[in-house]
Amino acid sequence: MYCCLLTNNHPLSSDSKAQLNRFMSGLSDIRKTLSSIEMLERELNLKQLQIRRLLKVTQAINNNESARDLFTMYEDFLRIDLGVRRMAVFFFQDEEWICQASIDIEHKELDDDLLEILPKYREHASLENENHHFLQQFDVVIPVLHKDLPLAYSFIGGFNENEDLYNKVQFITTITNIIAVAIENKRLFKRQLEQERLSREMELASEMQRTLIPHQLPNCCHYQLASIYKPHMLVGGDYFDFIELDNNKFIFCIGDITGKGVAAALLMANFQAYFHTLIKEKSNLKEFVESLNALVLRSTRAEKFLTFFVGEYDRDAGVLRYVNAGHNPPVMAQRNQLTRLKTGCTILGIFDELPGVEVGEIKVDSETLILLFTDGLTDIQNPKGEYLDEATGFQFVLDNAHLSAEAFNAKLTEQIEAFMGTEGGYPDDFTVLTCKIFA
Repeated sequence: MYCCLLTNNHPLSSDSKAQLNRFMSGLSDIRKTLSSIEMLERELNLKQLQIRRLLKVTQAINNNESARDLFTMYEDFLRIDLGVRRMAVFFFQDEEWICQASIDIEHKELDDDLLEILPKYREHASLENENHHFLQQFDVVIPVLHKDLPLAYSFIGGFNENEDLYNKVQFITTITNIIAVAIENKRLFKRQLEQERLSREMELASEMQRTLIPHQLPNCCHYQLASIYKPHMLVGGDYFDFIELDNNKFIFCIGDITGKGVAAALLMANFQAYFHTLIKEKSNLKEFVESLNALVLRSTRAEKFLTFFVGEYDRDAGVLRYVNAGHNPPVMAQRNQLTRLKTGCTILGIFDELPGVEVGEIKVDSETLILLFTDGLTDIQNPKGEYLDEATGFQFVLDNAHLSAEAFNAKLTEQIEAFMGTEGGYPDDFTVLTCKIFA
């Protein structure tokens, strides 16, 4: 009817105009309502999409999917589902920032200048006013923090003006945090498993090492042995041993193996076997040390070495023979005089053939005390950072050489702990082997 009136050029009455206006207003309201419904539908579809994606991500996390798969899901979701046209996400791994996923980005390194800028971002922020060439490629940065330490940075860009930027960024922030925390938890769990495995290995190595260190030392009318053994960790690299032969010879030794932990314990186990086997086979200390070096070198392939001292007390001849293979020279007190036992060769486990092995020989015709030790003794410091004075140590040996081996070690321990103080601790493996000979 309204069309006919308009086409026939009939003037509209005031009532008709009012009806027409109401109609047009109603039509506009309908369009607005439809537009609102369409917008609500789009938002609802987006929310449903986000929920489905979150569900998929959480399922992947619960299924213990790999970090690589989670990064791929993150990239696909931003690119396909949210229409993100530019993205780069960096995770801190192996002491550096590594780009784990990206969209339309060629530059994938965080240079030093950028690393100085990023800590100021504590939550998602606009990059509109940034001058850095890398940041200018993006619209938003999303940091992921754990106890104020950054775990990840996600850079997002390429948004359209008509997009609901706020809601998208909020959701990207949520999913970035979920994936970043999941990957960090994976890393921490893996580290925990490694630490537990290492702890078990260390306990086994420590137990094995305890079986290698002699607990009952000889104490007879001819000689005494007493020890102080304090490994810095569960497993140390210090070694000492003895063996009494049928020909009235008494062998004692001390060594310091490079390294700590399981590797040192395994080498110590091999070394003990070599020591007990070779010392009975070889007729003199020179042959014994040369053969010992060959076996150590074969075991370690020159990757580890050890310092070593071996002494042989011949009761019938009243003689001490010894070889010092690069070890701290033991101190020998006899007739109120000190002798450093330095004669020998270089360390074991480096050279195929030891150059110039010499055997030291000293007549033992009176009561004698020999102090063998590892470098843990010389590394001890007091609270002022001062080391044990060598001259004071020598005088201590002279003043207490008359004591039994056990009493000497007890007094030495007392002196060391007084020097270190109550808050002090042993900086390294600390081993002392005291040999008392009654000629």
